[in-house]
Amino acid sequence: MLNKLSESIYYLSNQNDKDRPTLGLVCGDQYSLVIDGGNSVQHAQEFLQEISRIDAPPIKYVVITHAHWDHFLGMNEFNATIIVNRLTQQMMNIWRNFSFDDHSLHEYVESNKMSSHCMEIIKNEIPMRNSYQLNDSDISFEGSLELDLGNKVCRIETIRSTHTDDSTIVYIPDEKTIFLGDSPYGTTTNSLFHYKQAMLLPMIEDIQKYDADHFLLGHESICDLDEMDVFWRELTSCNRAVTSTSLDSAITNFEKEHERTPNENEMFFLQAFVNDQRLQLQHK
Repeated sequence: MLNKLSESIYYLSNQNDKDRPTLGLVCGDQYSLVIDGGNSVQHAQEFLQEISRIDAPPIKYVVITHAHWDHFLGMNEFNATIIVNRLTQQMMNIWRNFSFDDHSLHEYVESNKMSSHCMEIIKNEIPMRNSYQLNDSDISFEGSLELDLGNKVCRIETIRSTHTDDSTIVYIPDEKTIFLGDSPYGTTTNSLFHYKQAMLLPMIEDIQKYDADHFLLGHESICDLDEMDVFWRELTSCNRAVTSTSLDSAITNFEKEHERTPNENEMFFLQAFVNDQRLQLQHK
C-alpha cells in the first residue's frame, strides 16, 4: 500500500524480511519520478500496481540511489529513463554481464559475488530469469542533476556516505523532502559490519546542507527532522568515543562524556566504529 506524504510524494514502505527497500514516487504536473527500482520484478510490479490506483502522471524517470542489487533488479519494469551516477553505472555493469540460471547463481554465491538471500529472491521473484538481463542506464551523471517534472523540481546529487562510494540522494525543495537511499547506514567488509569513521562527518555535512523536514531512508520508516537529529547525535557521540580497537575503552570514553551507559542503538554504533578501527588496522 502506498503511503501519501503530500499531494506530490508517495512511498512504498520497506520490507526487511524480503530485503525490499523503500521505493519513492514524486509527481509533477507532467511526469512522475521513481526513486529506486526495487529488488525484483515482483517488487517493481507490486509498486506499479499501487501507483495505478492513484492519479499519477506517467513515470518518466527512475533514479537508482546506489548499486546494491535490492535497489535496482526490478528497474526494467518501469519502461522509463534510468538515471544513475557515473560510479553506480560502472558497478551495475558487472550485473549486466550476469546470467541468472541456477548454475550461474550458485557460482556467484560461492565466489561471494552475490548473497544466498539475493539468489533466493531472484529465484522466487524474477520470472523468465534464464533470459533476464538488466537494462542499460540512460543517463549517467557526475555531481548533480536537476529535473523538472512540471512545477516540481527534483535535485539529484551524489554525496559522501558511510555506506557506499556511489550514494545518490533525491531532494524535492518545495516539499522539504529528501530520499537518502541507504547513504546514512554502515556497510559490511570481510563479514564485519562497520561504520566508516572517516566518512561520517563529511556525510552529515552533505546531508544537512539540505533544508529538509522529511527524510526517507532505504530500510526505515520515514523520519522527521527531530528523529534525524537524534540519529546524528548518537552517531557522532559514538564516533568520538572510539579511538582504538577496544570496545571497553569506547564504552568508558562514552560514559565519561555523557555520565550514563550507552543505550542499545549507541552500543550498536560503538561496536560498528570499533570494527572500522579493526579493519583500518588490518590494511596498514
